[in-house]
Amino acid sequence: MTPTSGQTAIASERRTLSSVGPTVMPRILGIGTQTTDTAYSQQELLDRFAIHNRRIRSVFLNSGIERRFLAIPQQDAHFRPETQGELLAKHRTLAIDIGSTAIRNCLDAINKRPEDVSYICCVTTTGFLSPGLSARIAKNMGLSRRCTRLDVVGMGCNAGLNALNAVTGWTRANPGKLAIMLCVEICSAAYVMDETMRTSVVNSLFGDGAAAVALMADEACPTAETPVILKFNSRIVLDAIEAMRYDWNEHHGKFSFFLDPDIPYVVGANVESTIAELLEDTGLRRSDIMHWIVHSGGKKVIDAVRVNLGLSAHDLRHTSEVLRDYGNLSSGSFLFSLQRLFWEKAPAPGDYGIMMTMGPGSSIETALIRWPSTMHN
Repeated sequence: MTPTSGQTAIASERRTLSSVGPTVMPRILGIGTQTTDTAYSQQELLDRFAIHNRRIRSVFLNSGIERRFLAIPQQDAHFRPETQGELLAKHRTLAIDIGSTAIRNCLDAINKRPEDVSYICCVTTTGFLSPGLSARIAKNMGLSRRCTRLDVVGMGCNAGLNALNAVTGWTRANPGKLAIMLCVEICSAAYVMDETMRTSVVNSLFGDGAAAVALMADEACPTAETPVILKFNSRIVLDAIEAMRYDWNEHHGKFSFFLDPDIPYVVGANVESTIAELLEDTGLRRSDIMHWIVHSGGKKVIDAVRVNLGLSAHDLRHTSEVLRDYGNLSSGSFLFSLQRLFWEKAPAPGDYGIMMTMGPGSSIETALIRWPSTMHN
């Protein structure tokens, strides 16, 4: 008797889970998010910085973004761009502030306390600190002195899934212990102001925000409300290593982002094979994936993913909505989308989902998740 595709998928899940132990299953418990205080429409930003160049205005107004949360100086007759030192200080202050709040929101959602956290991983690209954010947030929140820490710095928009891979590995090795991953990006601490298209594309796209996700590998079977993390897959496109980068701008005396106009084509050319590799040996096809949680990298990037994977606008609704409401939040964007999927309560028991981020490297990171069915009872 030939097994159905559903039976094949279930058998595949059992094989995948057996590789991490038959009873220890890493899962996502909850998510908390936070932004900086003030949101601006794209038109308000154009007015605020007196941008009159038609090409630049078109980039802002045709971005698929309605508003972004940004911490920018109050404009007055003596307005001047912030120095690199001022930007780094802003990153330190705001990252600790909204990062701690995102973690508290996450812990409140799962009825846990700061002292329950055994592992914290902090991800950022928009500033550098030593000691890193993990130590400063541990002090700010009163985490346990025995809490294990990790800082992932400089990996860019794909870094959330890179870090989640490491955090998932820690939870497998420490079943029953609570881990938190925090992605916090103060993108308003990583900008320059001029009339070039290079900086204008960056300034039209990014927003400030933090997202924290709680994970645990349970010895008991998980409930159907929270997804299990099954596997990860990475694809690095070394030919496009310079396509997305954060480097020193000698003219402005500060660091700045660079985004190559060909990024959507790089992503589009590699996304199908990356997903195929993720689904290898699972018995699953792309049509078996019910939920897509994709980084809000920009309107053209989202379109490239949709077209090359044969997805619908509905499949990427949360990705597009997060871009519309927040802009590109860098490493934490996909968690804002996953939170909206949780709020929607759309996943059914047994549903599969794929999380995907892309960023400097150039890299495409993916993860396969599943909302457990009654087969685990």
